[in-house]
Amino acid sequence: MAHSHESNTKRIWTVFGILSIITIVEVALGIEKPDFLFMTNLFNLNLLNWIFIILTLVKAYYIMWAFMHLEGEKANLRWTIVAPLVFLIIYLIFIILIEGNYVFEVFHNSQYKWLF
Repeated sequence: MAHSHESNTKRIWTVFGILSIITIVEVALGIEKPDFLFMTNLFNLNLLNWIFIILTLVKAYYIMWAFMHLEGEKANLRWTIVAPLVFLIIYLIFIILIEGNYVFEVFHNSQYKWLF
């Protein structure tokens, strides 16, 4: 029984370490804002923002994998849970980018001025 407790403790610290490293990378990139990432655009969004989106999705997937215990389940059950969430997250990101670009264009090209 003590052996499984040790492995669970090790697993928790491993997950904590991986999520901490990803978070530290995100914070460091947010503070530094390297010009080669910040000034390079891909699909109307700079590469730095794409990196933030990808790292956040990786963290979300890893949290589901570790804390929802999906690593021990059959592949069909994992895909039943993960696929709708991935689709909805990608759809949400798409809608936010489209609407944000529209709002920017309205304020940039019209008589209305930035109020914020």
